[in-house]
Amino acid sequence: MSSTAIDRDEGVYKEVRGLSRGLAVLKALNRLPGGIGNTTELARLCDLDRTTTKRLLETLRAQGFVRQGEKDGQYYLTFEVRRLSEGFEDEAWVARIASPAMQAAVRELVWPCDLGTAEAGFMVVRESTHRWSALSQHRAMIGEKLPMLETAIGRAYLAAADEAEREALLELLRRRTDRLGELARDTAFVQRLIDQTLQRGYAINEGEWLQQSNFAAVAVAVHAGSRLLAALNLVFPKAAVSERDLQQRFVPALQRLADAVGRGSRAWIES
Repeated sequence: MSSTAIDRDEGVYKEVRGLSRGLAVLKALNRLPGGIGNTTELARLCDLDRTTTKRLLETLRAQGFVRQGEKDGQYYLTFEVRRLSEGFEDEAWVARIASPAMQAAVRELVWPCDLGTAEAGFMVVRESTHRWSALSQHRAMIGEKLPMLETAIGRAYLAAADEAEREALLELLRRRTDRLGELARDTAFVQRLIDQTLQRGYAINEGEWLQQSNFAAVAVAVHAGSRLLAALNLVFPKAAVSERDLQQRFVPALQRLADAVGRGSRAWIES
């Protein structure tokens, strides 16, 4: 069969509505704290009626992806969900090097941190300790896109990038017609941001990201040798951490983590 015929045949297939709804329920459950939610809550989040939601949850339970909780109508995710990602390979160094190092650093850092890589003018969270940190107020951060100019993690990466990469990232943002594009076109603001970050030795966000205006963050770049690999942040409610603790305790600990991830990743990449 020719490729043209295959493409033509593929065009006649319609969306399987039940599968789409089931995946929507799984994603909604994953976003809830602890991966636990009740039927009414999930129905609202997925814009479905309660009966349909209950039927989908029972189907997922029969397949082993969710279990019933202690309270009536409550469900929670099982480890079977994680197995769905076993065939997916993103940057191998994230799973083999960064993830174990970040988990080991939870006790020292206390507050949750994210590791992000640059993608089309944003930082995409590749790993996060929110699920391990007792102080986390966020869940399901992996895969989230964080604006480069408004977040500490984006500012740390941008300041550490060489001139060619930095200009390419900024050019992508300048083409936007929203607030992010406006910020990128403000050359004085961007240069001041980069200069301050380089002089300070780490990036900071004190609530400038409007979507998370109640939270502050610090961040440092991750280098594998001379190669800029990613950035690591530490997230906490504004005013929850003193300036002294930030500079004497948390930033040095975050930098040690970044150094460990960078060294390990370089060895992994070059092996």
